[in-house]
Amino acid sequence: MRYSPPSRRDPSRLLEATGFREYIRDGWGPSERTVRLAPGAAAAAAAHRARLSAALPGTRIAVASGHAPVRANDTDYDFRPDSDFAWLTGCSSEGAVLVMQPVAGGHAAELFLRTPAAPGDADFFASARDGELWIGPTPGLAEWSDALDLHCRPLEELPSALRGAIPAVLATTGIDPLLDAVASGAQDGHLRRTLAELRRIKDEWEIGQLRQAVDATALAFADVAAELPTAIKGGGERWLQGTFDRRARAEGNGVGYASIVAAGDHAPVLHWTRNNGPVPPDAVLLLDAGVELDTFYTADVTRTLPVSGQYSPAQRQVYDLVLKAHRAALAAVRPGKPYRDFHAASMRVLAEGLHDWGVLPVSPDQALEQQNQQHRRYIVCGVGHFLGLDVHDCAHSSPESYHEGTLEPGMALAVEPGLYFHSNDLTVPPELRGLGIRIEDNVVVTTDGIDILSSALPTEPEALETWVRTHS
Repeated sequence: MRYSPPSRRDPSRLLEATGFREYIRDGWGPSERTVRLAPGAAAAAAAHRARLSAALPGTRIAVASGHAPVRANDTDYDFRPDSDFAWLTGCSSEGAVLVMQPVAGGHAAELFLRTPAAPGDADFFASARDGELWIGPTPGLAEWSDALDLHCRPLEELPSALRGAIPAVLATTGIDPLLDAVASGAQDGHLRRTLAELRRIKDEWEIGQLRQAVDATALAFADVAAELPTAIKGGGERWLQGTFDRRARAEGNGVGYASIVAAGDHAPVLHWTRNNGPVPPDAVLLLDAGVELDTFYTADVTRTLPVSGQYSPAQRQVYDLVLKAHRAALAAVRPGKPYRDFHAASMRVLAEGLHDWGVLPVSPDQALEQQNQQHRRYIVCGVGHFLGLDVHDCAHSSPESYHEGTLEPGMALAVEPGLYFHSNDLTVPPELRGLGIRIEDNVVVTTDGIDILSSALPTEPEALETWVRTHS
Protein backbone atom coordinates (compact mmCIF):
# COMPACT_ATOMS: atom_id res chain seq x y z
CA MET A 1 0.00 0.00 0.00
CA ARG A 2 1.22 3.49 -0.84
CA TYR A 3 0.51 5.79 2.11
CA SER A 4 -0.36 9.45 1.77
CA PRO A 5 2.03 11.76 3.64
CA PRO A 6 0.64 13.44 6.70
CA SER A 7 0.85 16.82 4.97
CA ARG A 8 -1.71 15.70 2.37
CA ARG A 9 -4.19 14.90 5.10
CA ASP A 10 -3.40 17.92 7.24
CA PRO A 11 -0.69 20.19 5.78
CA SER A 12 -0.28 22.15 8.98
CA ARG A 13 -0.22 19.40 11.60
CA LEU A 14 3.37 18.15 11.39
CA LEU A 15 4.80 21.30 9.85
CA GLU A 16 3.68 23.14 12.97
CA ALA A 17 4.86 20.41 15.36
CA THR A 18 8.12 22.02 16.48
CA GLY A 19 9.32 19.05 18.49
CA PHE A 20 8.74 16.64 15.62
CA ARG A 21 10.49 18.88 13.08
CA GLU A 22 13.52 19.37 15.31
CA TYR A 23 13.76 15.68 16.18
CA ILE A 24 13.45 14.40 12.60
CA ARG A 25 15.93 16.92 11.21
CA ASP A 26 19.07 15.49 12.80
CA GLY A 27 20.65 12.13 13.53
CA TRP A 28 20.87 10.80 9.98
CA GLY A 29 24.03 9.25 8.60
CA PRO A 30 25.24 9.37 4.98
CA SER A 31 23.17 7.68 2.26
CA GLU A 32 24.21 5.89 -0.93
CA ARG A 33 23.34 8.12 -3.89
CA THR A 34 25.61 6.76 -6.61
CA VAL A 35 24.22 6.83 -10.15
CA ARG A 36 24.54 3.41 -11.79
CA LEU A 37 24.88 3.73 -15.55
CA ALA A 38 25.50 1.06 -18.13
CA PRO A 39 29.11 1.22 -19.35
CA GLY A 40 29.43 3.67 -22.21
CA ALA A 41 26.04 5.31 -21.63
CA ALA A 42 27.39 8.79 -20.83
CA ALA A 43 29.75 8.80 -23.82
CA ALA A 44 26.99 7.60 -26.13
CA ALA A 45 24.65 10.35 -24.91
CA ALA A 46 27.34 12.99 -25.47
CA ALA A 47 27.82 11.72 -29.03
CA HIS A 48 24.07 11.88 -29.59
CA ARG A 49 23.97 15.50 -28.40
CA ALA A 50 26.77 16.32 -30.81
CA ARG A 51 24.76 14.87 -33.69
CA LEU A 52 21.71 16.92 -32.69
CA SER A 53 23.85 20.04 -32.33
CA ALA A 54 25.16 19.60 -35.87
CA ALA A 55 21.64 19.10 -37.19
CA LEU A 56 20.18 22.21 -35.47
CA PRO A 57 22.87 24.89 -35.32
CA GLY A 58 22.11 28.25 -33.74
CA THR A 59 18.94 27.20 -31.91
CA ARG A 60 18.20 26.71 -28.25
CA ILE A 61 16.99 23.19 -27.54
CA ALA A 62 15.03 21.96 -24.53
CA VAL A 63 14.02 18.33 -24.02
CA ALA A 64 12.10 17.15 -20.95
CA SER A 65 12.13 13.75 -19.26
CA GLY A 66 8.46 14.03 -18.31
CA HIS A 67 6.51 12.72 -15.35
CA ALA A 68 4.93 9.44 -14.31
CA PRO A 69 1.29 9.32 -15.45
CA VAL A 70 -1.35 9.14 -12.76
CA ARG A 71 -2.77 5.69 -12.21
CA ALA A 72 -5.52 6.69 -9.82
CA ASN A 73 -5.96 9.50 -7.30
CA ASP A 74 -2.54 9.93 -5.62
CA THR A 75 -0.87 6.83 -7.12
CA ASP A 76 1.22 6.89 -10.28
CA TYR A 77 2.45 4.40 -12.81
CA ASP A 78 6.18 3.67 -12.80
CA PHE A 79 8.21 6.46 -14.35
CA ARG A 80 10.02 6.02 -17.64
CA PRO A 81 11.76 9.02 -19.22
CA ASP A 82 10.88 10.37 -22.63
CA SER A 83 12.88 8.40 -25.20
CA ASP A 84 14.45 11.45 -26.85
CA PHE A 85 15.55 12.70 -23.43
CA ALA A 86 17.07 9.30 -22.61
CA TRP A 87 18.88 9.22 -25.97
CA LEU A 88 20.42 12.65 -25.33
CA THR A 89 21.32 12.29 -21.65
CA GLY A 90 21.35 8.72 -20.32
CA CYS A 91 19.52 10.19 -17.32
CA SER A 92 16.46 8.55 -15.74
CA SER A 93 15.43 11.37 -13.40
CA GLU A 94 11.78 12.42 -13.38
CA GLY A 95 10.94 16.06 -14.07
CA ALA A 96 14.34 16.85 -15.56
CA VAL A 97 15.00 19.13 -18.56
CA LEU A 98 18.02 19.17 -20.87
CA VAL A 99 18.86 22.59 -22.31
CA MET A 100 21.36 23.03 -25.15
CA GLN A 101 22.49 26.61 -25.69
CA PRO A 102 24.16 27.58 -28.99
CA VAL A 103 27.83 28.53 -28.66
CA ALA A 104 30.68 28.88 -31.10
CA GLY A 105 31.21 25.52 -32.72
CA GLY A 106 28.04 23.86 -31.43
CA HIS A 107 26.04 23.82 -28.21
CA ALA A 108 26.69 23.85 -24.46
CA ALA A 109 24.47 21.43 -22.57
CA GLU A 110 23.05 21.75 -19.08
CA LEU A 111 20.73 19.43 -17.19
CA PHE A 112 18.11 20.90 -14.86
CA LEU A 113 17.01 18.54 -12.08
CA ARG A 114 14.74 18.45 -9.08
CA THR A 115 16.79 18.61 -5.90
CA PRO A 116 16.11 15.63 -3.60
CA ALA A 117 14.55 16.47 -0.27
CA ALA A 118 17.18 15.21 2.17
CA PRO A 119 17.28 15.31 5.99
CA GLY A 120 16.99 18.88 7.15
CA ASP A 121 14.47 19.83 4.45
CA ALA A 122 10.80 20.07 5.35
CA ASP A 123 9.90 18.00 2.30
CA PHE A 124 12.11 15.17 3.60
CA PHE A 125 9.09 13.91 5.53
CA ALA A 126 6.27 16.00 4.01
CA SER A 127 6.57 15.25 0.26
CA ALA A 128 5.74 11.79 -1.06
CA ARG A 129 7.11 12.88 -4.44
CA ASP A 130 10.54 14.14 -3.45
CA GLY A 131 11.02 13.31 0.22
CA GLU A 132 13.72 10.73 0.76
CA LEU A 133 11.90 9.41 3.84
CA TRP A 134 9.25 8.25 1.34
CA ILE A 135 11.14 7.37 -1.83
CA GLY A 136 14.61 6.53 -0.51
CA PRO A 137 17.98 8.17 -1.18
CA THR A 138 18.07 9.76 -4.62
CA PRO A 139 21.01 10.98 -6.72
CA GLY A 140 21.34 14.73 -6.66
CA LEU A 141 22.93 17.31 -8.92
CA ALA A 142 26.49 16.41 -7.99
CA GLU A 143 25.97 12.68 -8.50
CA TRP A 144 24.31 13.10 -11.89
CA SER A 145 26.94 15.61 -12.98
CA ASP A 146 29.75 13.21 -12.12
CA ALA A 147 28.05 10.25 -13.81
CA LEU A 148 27.13 12.05 -17.03
CA ASP A 149 30.00 14.57 -17.23
CA LEU A 150 27.27 17.15 -17.71
CA HIS A 151 26.73 20.43 -15.85
CA CYS A 152 23.63 20.11 -13.65
CA ARG A 153 21.57 22.92 -12.15
CA PRO A 154 18.48 23.10 -9.91
CA LEU A 155 15.22 22.92 -11.80
CA GLU A 156 14.20 26.27 -10.29
CA GLU A 157 16.79 27.95 -12.53
CA LEU A 158 15.23 26.68 -15.77
CA PRO A 159 13.17 29.84 -16.47
CA SER A 160 16.27 32.03 -16.47
CA ALA A 161 18.01 29.69 -18.91
CA LEU A 162 15.17 29.95 -21.43
CA ARG A 163 14.30 33.63 -20.95
CA GLY A 164 13.93 35.68 -24.13
CA ALA A 165 12.81 34.94 -27.66
CA ILE A 166 16.21 35.05 -29.35
CA PRO A 167 17.64 32.72 -30.34
CA ALA A 168 14.58 30.62 -31.07
CA VAL A 169 13.73 27.74 -28.73
CA LEU A 170 12.87 24.28 -30.00
CA ALA A 171 11.34 22.26 -27.18
CA THR A 172 9.48 19.03 -26.57
CA THR A 173 6.01 20.11 -25.55
CA GLY A 174 3.09 18.49 -23.82
CA ILE A 175 5.04 16.31 -21.40
CA ASP A 176 6.18 18.80 -18.75
CA PRO A 177 4.02 21.75 -17.64
CA LEU A 178 7.01 23.73 -16.41
CA LEU A 179 8.81 23.51 -19.76
CA ASP A 180 5.58 24.35 -21.58
CA ALA A 181 5.24 27.46 -19.44
CA VAL A 182 8.81 28.77 -19.71
CA ALA A 183 9.12 27.93 -23.42
CA SER A 184 5.68 29.22 -24.32
CA GLY A 185 5.10 29.20 -28.05
CA ALA A 186 7.83 26.70 -28.81
CA GLN A 187 7.00 24.09 -31.43
CA ASP A 188 8.22 20.53 -31.12
CA GLY A 189 7.41 19.12 -34.57
CA HIS A 190 10.74 19.97 -36.19
CA LEU A 191 12.71 18.93 -33.10
CA ARG A 192 10.90 15.61 -32.75
CA ARG A 193 11.31 14.85 -36.45
CA THR A 194 15.01 15.71 -36.35
CA LEU A 195 15.58 13.49 -33.32
CA ALA A 196 13.61 10.62 -34.83
CA GLU A 197 15.60 10.73 -38.04
CA LEU A 198 18.91 10.89 -36.17
CA ARG A 199 17.86 7.91 -34.06
CA ARG A 200 17.23 5.77 -37.16
CA ILE A 201 20.96 5.01 -37.38
CA LYS A 202 22.17 3.15 -34.31
CA ASP A 203 25.78 3.44 -33.19
CA GLU A 204 27.75 0.46 -31.90
CA TRP A 205 26.82 1.14 -28.30
CA GLU A 206 23.12 1.16 -29.16
CA ILE A 207 23.43 -2.05 -31.17
CA GLY A 208 25.10 -3.62 -28.16
CA GLN A 209 22.16 -2.56 -25.99
CA LEU A 210 19.68 -4.06 -28.44
CA ARG A 211 21.68 -7.28 -28.52
CA GLN A 212 21.54 -7.51 -24.72
CA ALA A 213 17.79 -6.84 -24.74
CA VAL A 214 17.22 -9.60 -27.31
CA ASP A 215 19.41 -12.04 -25.39
CA ALA A 216 17.42 -11.36 -22.22
CA THR A 217 14.21 -11.84 -24.19
CA ALA A 218 15.41 -15.25 -25.38
CA LEU A 219 15.88 -16.25 -21.74
CA ALA A 220 12.35 -15.07 -20.98
CA PHE A 221 10.93 -17.10 -23.89
CA ALA A 222 12.63 -20.19 -22.46
CA ASP A 223 11.09 -19.40 -19.06
CA VAL A 224 7.66 -19.24 -20.67
CA ALA A 225 8.16 -22.55 -22.46
CA ALA A 226 9.11 -24.18 -19.16
CA GLU A 227 5.81 -23.02 -17.64
CA LEU A 228 3.55 -24.34 -20.41
CA PRO A 229 2.49 -27.40 -18.32
CA THR A 230 1.39 -25.13 -15.46
CA ALA A 231 -0.42 -22.83 -17.89
CA ILE A 232 -2.29 -25.82 -19.37
CA LYS A 233 -3.33 -27.02 -15.91
CA GLY A 234 -5.06 -23.74 -15.16
CA GLY A 235 -2.55 -20.91 -14.92
CA GLY A 236 -3.44 -19.85 -18.45
CA GLU A 237 -2.12 -16.85 -20.32
CA ARG A 238 -1.83 -14.82 -17.11
CA TRP A 239 0.68 -17.28 -15.67
CA LEU A 240 2.83 -17.06 -18.79
CA GLN A 241 2.64 -13.27 -18.84
CA GLY A 242 3.80 -13.16 -15.24
CA THR A 243 6.62 -15.56 -16.07
CA PHE A 244 7.89 -13.30 -18.85
CA ASP A 245 7.45 -10.17 -16.70
CA ARG A 246 9.53 -11.68 -13.89
CA ARG A 247 12.49 -12.28 -16.19
CA ALA A 248 12.09 -8.84 -17.79
CA ARG A 249 12.25 -7.18 -14.41
CA ALA A 250 15.22 -9.29 -13.31
CA GLU A 251 17.21 -8.60 -16.49
CA GLY A 252 16.25 -4.98 -17.08
CA ASN A 253 13.73 -2.23 -16.47
CA GLY A 254 10.77 -4.47 -17.32
CA VAL A 255 8.81 -5.20 -20.46
CA GLY A 256 9.28 -2.91 -23.44
CA TYR A 257 5.56 -2.87 -24.28
CA ALA A 258 2.36 -4.68 -23.34
CA SER A 259 3.14 -8.36 -23.90
CA ILE A 260 0.92 -10.40 -26.22
CA VAL A 261 0.41 -13.88 -24.76
CA ALA A 262 -2.22 -15.31 -27.09
CA ALA A 263 -3.24 -18.96 -27.00
CA GLY A 264 -5.80 -20.77 -29.13
CA ASP A 265 -8.49 -18.51 -30.60
CA HIS A 266 -6.70 -15.44 -29.22
CA ALA A 267 -3.66 -15.96 -31.47
CA PRO A 268 -5.22 -14.19 -34.50
CA VAL A 269 -5.99 -11.08 -32.41
CA LEU A 270 -3.17 -8.71 -33.37
CA HIS A 271 -2.94 -6.88 -30.05
CA TRP A 272 -4.24 -9.46 -27.59
CA THR A 273 -2.89 -7.91 -24.39
CA ARG A 274 -5.67 -8.98 -22.02
CA ASN A 275 -3.81 -12.26 -21.54
CA ASN A 276 -6.63 -13.70 -19.48
CA GLY A 277 -7.54 -16.86 -21.37
CA PRO A 278 -6.74 -20.54 -20.98
CA VAL A 279 -3.90 -22.35 -22.75
CA PRO A 280 -5.39 -25.40 -24.53
CA PRO A 281 -2.93 -28.31 -24.87
CA ASP A 282 -3.53 -28.65 -28.62
CA ALA A 283 -3.24 -24.91 -29.38
CA VAL A 284 -0.47 -22.65 -30.55
CA LEU A 285 0.79 -19.87 -28.29
CA LEU A 286 1.65 -16.64 -30.07
CA LEU A 287 4.13 -14.90 -27.77
CA ASP A 288 5.06 -11.35 -28.79
CA ALA A 289 7.15 -9.76 -26.05
CA GLY A 290 10.40 -7.93 -25.36
CA VAL A 291 12.66 -7.10 -22.44
CA GLU A 292 13.52 -3.43 -21.96
CA LEU A 293 16.94 -2.82 -20.43
CA ASP A 294 17.68 -0.23 -17.75
CA THR A 295 18.97 1.91 -20.65
CA PHE A 296 15.42 1.66 -22.11
CA TYR A 297 16.39 -0.16 -25.31
CA THR A 298 13.89 -2.90 -26.02
CA ALA A 299 13.61 -6.13 -27.95
CA ASP A 300 10.46 -7.08 -29.88
CA VAL A 301 10.37 -10.78 -30.70
CA THR A 302 7.55 -13.15 -31.65
CA ARG A 303 7.50 -16.91 -31.81
CA THR A 304 4.39 -19.04 -32.28
CA LEU A 305 4.91 -22.13 -30.14
CA PRO A 306 3.13 -25.49 -30.42
CA VAL A 307 1.89 -25.93 -26.85
CA SER A 308 2.05 -29.74 -27.14
CA GLY A 309 5.52 -29.66 -28.67
CA GLN A 310 4.24 -30.57 -32.14
CA TYR A 311 2.21 -28.63 -34.69
CA SER A 312 -0.99 -30.13 -36.02
CA PRO A 313 -1.21 -30.50 -39.84
CA ALA A 314 -3.27 -27.30 -40.12
CA GLN A 315 -0.96 -25.37 -37.80
CA ARG A 316 2.06 -26.58 -39.74
CA GLN A 317 0.43 -25.59 -43.05
CA VAL A 318 0.02 -21.99 -41.92
CA TYR A 319 3.39 -21.89 -40.17
CA ASP A 320 5.23 -23.04 -43.29
CA LEU A 321 3.68 -20.30 -45.41
CA VAL A 322 4.49 -17.61 -42.85
CA LEU A 323 8.05 -18.90 -42.58
CA LYS A 324 8.42 -18.70 -46.36
CA ALA A 325 7.20 -15.08 -46.23
CA HIS A 326 9.58 -14.38 -43.35
CA ARG A 327 12.57 -15.68 -45.30
CA ALA A 328 11.57 -13.54 -48.29
CA ALA A 329 11.29 -10.48 -46.08
CA LEU A 330 14.70 -11.03 -44.46
CA ALA A 331 16.29 -11.51 -47.89
CA ALA A 332 14.95 -8.10 -48.94
CA VAL A 333 16.44 -6.25 -45.94
CA ARG A 334 19.69 -5.00 -47.42
CA PRO A 335 21.54 -1.65 -47.41
CA GLY A 336 20.51 0.55 -50.31
CA LYS A 337 17.18 -1.23 -50.78
CA PRO A 338 13.89 0.65 -50.44
CA TYR A 339 12.34 0.24 -47.00
CA ARG A 340 9.12 -1.06 -48.54
CA ASP A 341 10.85 -3.96 -50.32
CA PHE A 342 10.71 -6.42 -47.43
CA HIS A 343 7.03 -5.68 -46.93
CA ALA A 344 6.30 -6.26 -50.61
CA ALA A 345 8.37 -9.45 -50.71
CA SER A 346 6.51 -11.05 -47.82
CA MET A 347 3.10 -9.94 -49.08
CA ARG A 348 3.80 -11.54 -52.47
CA VAL A 349 4.53 -14.89 -50.81
CA LEU A 350 1.44 -14.69 -48.59
CA ALA A 351 -0.89 -13.73 -51.45
CA GLU A 352 0.38 -16.58 -53.62
CA GLY A 353 0.00 -19.07 -50.79
CA LEU A 354 -3.50 -17.95 -49.95
CA HIS A 355 -4.43 -18.23 -53.61
CA ASP A 356 -3.01 -21.75 -53.80
CA TRP A 357 -5.24 -22.70 -50.86
CA GLY A 358 -8.31 -21.35 -52.66
CA VAL A 359 -8.84 -18.64 -50.05
CA LEU A 360 -8.36 -15.55 -52.23
CA PRO A 361 -11.25 -14.61 -54.56
CA VAL A 362 -8.80 -13.09 -57.08
CA SER A 363 -5.34 -13.87 -58.47
CA PRO A 364 -2.23 -12.89 -56.47
CA ASP A 365 -1.40 -10.14 -58.98
CA GLN A 366 -4.89 -8.71 -58.68
CA ALA A 367 -4.80 -8.88 -54.89
CA LEU A 368 -1.47 -7.07 -54.76
CA GLU A 369 -2.75 -4.12 -56.79
CA GLN A 370 -3.04 -1.04 -54.59
CA GLN A 371 -6.79 -0.67 -55.07
CA ASN A 372 -7.54 -4.31 -54.19
CA GLN A 373 -5.47 -5.84 -51.33
CA GLN A 374 -7.89 -8.71 -50.60
CA HIS A 375 -5.09 -10.70 -48.96
CA ARG A 376 -4.81 -8.02 -46.27
CA ARG A 377 -7.98 -9.43 -44.69
CA TYR A 378 -5.64 -12.00 -43.16
CA ILE A 379 -2.73 -9.64 -42.37
CA VAL A 380 -4.14 -6.16 -41.93
CA CYS A 381 -0.96 -4.95 -40.18
CA GLY A 382 2.46 -4.18 -41.64
CA VAL A 383 5.33 -6.62 -41.48
CA GLY A 384 8.00 -4.53 -39.77
CA HIS A 385 9.15 -1.32 -38.16
CA PHE A 386 12.17 0.46 -36.70
CA LEU A 387 13.30 -0.71 -33.27
CA GLY A 388 15.32 0.94 -30.52
CA LEU A 389 14.40 2.97 -27.46
CA ASP A 390 10.78 2.58 -28.52
CA VAL A 391 9.26 -0.66 -29.73
CA HIS A 392 7.96 1.32 -32.73
CA ASP A 393 11.00 3.53 -32.93
CA CYS A 394 11.51 6.80 -34.80
CA ALA A 395 7.77 7.24 -35.35
CA HIS A 396 8.12 11.01 -35.86
CA SER A 397 10.33 10.58 -38.93
CA SER A 398 9.13 12.04 -42.20
CA PRO A 399 7.67 9.57 -44.73
CA GLU A 400 10.70 10.18 -46.94
CA SER A 401 12.98 9.01 -44.15
CA TYR A 402 10.86 6.05 -43.09
CA HIS A 403 8.41 4.08 -45.25
CA GLU A 404 9.41 5.86 -48.44
CA GLY A 405 13.11 5.85 -47.56
CA THR A 406 16.09 3.59 -48.10
CA LEU A 407 17.65 1.10 -45.71
CA GLU A 408 21.07 2.09 -44.34
CA PRO A 409 23.69 0.34 -42.21
CA GLY A 410 22.93 0.81 -38.53
CA MET A 411 19.16 0.68 -38.88
CA ALA A 412 17.50 -1.77 -36.47
CA LEU A 413 14.27 -3.41 -37.56
CA ALA A 414 11.66 -5.86 -36.35
CA VAL A 415 10.55 -8.07 -39.26
CA GLU A 416 7.25 -9.81 -38.51
CA PRO A 417 5.05 -11.32 -41.22
CA GLY A 418 2.07 -13.40 -40.13
CA LEU A 419 -1.35 -14.79 -41.00
CA TYR A 420 -4.42 -14.36 -38.81
CA PHE A 421 -7.56 -16.44 -39.31
CA HIS A 422 -10.19 -15.47 -36.75
CA SER A 423 -12.40 -18.19 -35.35
CA ASN A 424 -15.52 -16.59 -36.86
CA ASP A 425 -14.02 -15.96 -40.32
CA LEU A 426 -16.20 -17.96 -42.71
CA THR A 427 -13.98 -17.23 -45.73
CA VAL A 428 -11.37 -19.79 -44.63
CA PRO A 429 -11.70 -23.56 -44.20
CA PRO A 430 -12.88 -24.66 -40.73
CA GLU A 431 -9.54 -26.26 -39.87
CA LEU A 432 -7.79 -22.89 -40.27
CA ARG A 433 -10.22 -20.84 -38.19
CA GLY A 434 -8.79 -19.67 -34.89
CA LEU A 435 -5.19 -19.91 -36.08
CA GLY A 436 -2.73 -17.03 -35.81
CA ILE A 437 0.93 -17.42 -36.74
CA ARG A 438 3.60 -14.70 -36.53
CA ILE A 439 7.37 -14.95 -36.75
CA GLU A 440 9.30 -11.85 -35.69
CA ASP A 441 13.04 -11.35 -35.68
CA ASN A 442 15.09 -8.33 -34.66
CA VAL A 443 17.78 -7.41 -37.18
CA VAL A 444 20.39 -4.73 -37.77
CA VAL A 445 21.30 -3.65 -41.30
CA THR A 446 25.03 -4.06 -41.93
CA THR A 447 27.24 -2.87 -44.77
CA ASP A 448 26.62 -6.07 -46.73
CA GLY A 449 23.45 -7.62 -45.31
CA ILE A 450 21.84 -8.08 -41.91
CA ASP A 451 22.73 -9.29 -38.44
CA ILE A 452 19.84 -11.29 -36.96
CA LEU A 453 20.00 -10.51 -33.25
CA SER A 454 17.29 -13.02 -32.31
CA SER A 455 18.80 -16.07 -34.05
CA ALA A 456 19.13 -17.92 -30.72
CA LEU A 457 15.38 -18.57 -30.90
CA PRO A 458 14.69 -21.07 -33.71
CA THR A 459 12.24 -20.39 -36.52
CA GLU A 460 12.41 -23.69 -38.42
CA PRO A 461 9.32 -25.66 -37.36
CA GLU A 462 11.09 -28.92 -36.42
CA ALA A 463 13.71 -26.99 -34.45
CA LEU A 464 11.05 -24.96 -32.69
CA GLU A 465 9.11 -28.10 -31.79
CA THR A 466 12.27 -29.61 -30.32
CA TRP A 467 13.01 -26.37 -28.47
CA VAL A 468 9.55 -26.38 -26.87
CA ARG A 469 9.78 -30.03 -25.84
CA THR A 470 13.28 -29.50 -24.42
CA HIS A 471 12.30 -26.49 -22.32
CA SER A 472 8.89 -27.67 -21.14
